Amino acid sequence: QVQLVESGGGLVQAGGSLRLSCVASGRTFSMYAMGWFRQAPGKEREFVAVIKWSGGSTYYAASVQGRFTISRDNASTVYLQMNSLKPEDTAVYYCAADNRGRTYYSGSYYNSKDFNSWGQGTQVFVSS
Repeated sequence: QVQLVESGGGLVQAGGSLRLSCVASGRTFSMYAMGWFRQAPGKEREFVAVIKWSGGSTYYAASVQGRFTISRDNASTVYLQMNSLKPEDTAVYYCAADNRGRTYYSGSYYNSKDFNSWGQGTQVFVSS
């Protein structure tokens, strides 16, 4: 199992920026992919971005493409740089990890059910 701890959420005005961090610990040696999902009040959890551990390929939801950037360091930390934030980006952001190799890109999204480890979430609020 992998343990995930997110940080970096907060309140920002529209057009501003935030950077989220997610530190992974535990069975990270078999990491296959890590990513970010978000859930707004009354809505389902949705895919935001994923980075594959080997090769570093990145994938984004259409709604954040060009504004958000996912990256990782050489250890076990994943970042989500969020620029040009909009009020509709307001949500709880969750870090997710797959260390079983079960996730795949469908062409437009990753399925949250394929990730086996989750963080506790960090709140992002974008004011208009």
